[in-house]
Amino acid sequence: MLEKNFKRAGILTLALVIISLACWEIYLRSSNFPISYDDDAALWSTKRIEVYQPADSATVFIGSSRIKFDLDIPTWEKITGNKVIQLSMVGTSPRPFLDDLANDKKFKGKLIIDVTEGSFFNRNKKRVDKTSLEFVEFYKKWTPAQRFSSYVDYFVESGFVFLEKNKFSLNALLDDLPVINRKGVVVRPVFPKGFSMNTAERQSFMTKIFLEDTLQQKRQQKNWILAGSVGGGASKTPGISGDSLETVFKEIKNNVDKIKARGGQVLFVRTPSTSTYREAEEIAYPRKKYWDALLAYTNTPGIHFEDYPETAHMKCPEWSHLSPQDAIVYTKNFIKILVEEKGWVFPKKSVIYNSNQNK
Repeated sequence: MLEKNFKRAGILTLALVIISLACWEIYLRSSNFPISYDDDAALWSTKRIEVYQPADSATVFIGSSRIKFDLDIPTWEKITGNKVIQLSMVGTSPRPFLDDLANDKKFKGKLIIDVTEGSFFNRNKKRVDKTSLEFVEFYKKWTPAQRFSSYVDYFVESGFVFLEKNKFSLNALLDDLPVINRKGVVVRPVFPKGFSMNTAERQSFMTKIFLEDTLQQKRQQKNWILAGSVGGGASKTPGISGDSLETVFKEIKNNVDKIKARGGQVLFVRTPSTSTYREAEEIAYPRKKYWDALLAYTNTPGIHFEDYPETAHMKCPEWSHLSPQDAIVYTKNFIKILVEEKGWVFPKKSVIYNSNQNK
């Protein structure tokens, strides 16, 4: 009798769990949340392992969140016939990724480095490098079991919205609870759920929910201002200078030169930011001292959004990242500049000169 009761209880519990998860999934889908993948070290590692493809087959991107939003991967691959390997990471400096690739003698391909000054030249190197260093270390110790698990996770995540742990896990939902700053304690800003989702190729994108809700956009704008008050986001605090800045330039040049010496191509890119965020960046990181000096010191080409009328006036909904539709436009213009001005060659180069590409 006791065994029968346990069996019934087990079946009932399983049924309740399945029903609860089904209801949660239906609710999220009815709220217009799309499938999104955990942008963790395992997913990053599945892309890091692909960097050894021939230079005419793939381009590697490293940077912070802007290039993850602003580069539309399907558009790039359709026009160029060239695969995107997206290794950028939200909220981090790409310098550890550059160091990793520079010291990997097998990497000889195309590399584009996104420069978001607030993370690239941040004074708090330990904080902004933390996640990128952890990802590189994970990749180096990536076991066959972890590799198999990452592909299983990818397969399961492709079918369910609620599995995005950074958005819909219990811990993530608890983070949404309003907690007021108090003396000696600064609460981390909570980003709107629809602001940042991730594809399996590690492209970030804003949801339709976020783009249609100006209150959410203003909330995220406020988050950038709050982050700026503690040295992140839209901060007006001057970046490193003097010997510290020159040390960074030397480090970057040394790594870039290693890649070039093996036959690789390297280019820096500065993607759009607008309004209050851009104004703060111009104060903290004046272009002549940082961007212009970086290109000159490393003797490396770069593309700055403000130098081209097609991209100079693009608007970011929350001041720092492009919408999915504008990312398509930006990507088309980015490719055009790469080919016509910087001399980059892609397998489907002829397609780029089709006048319809920028419409």
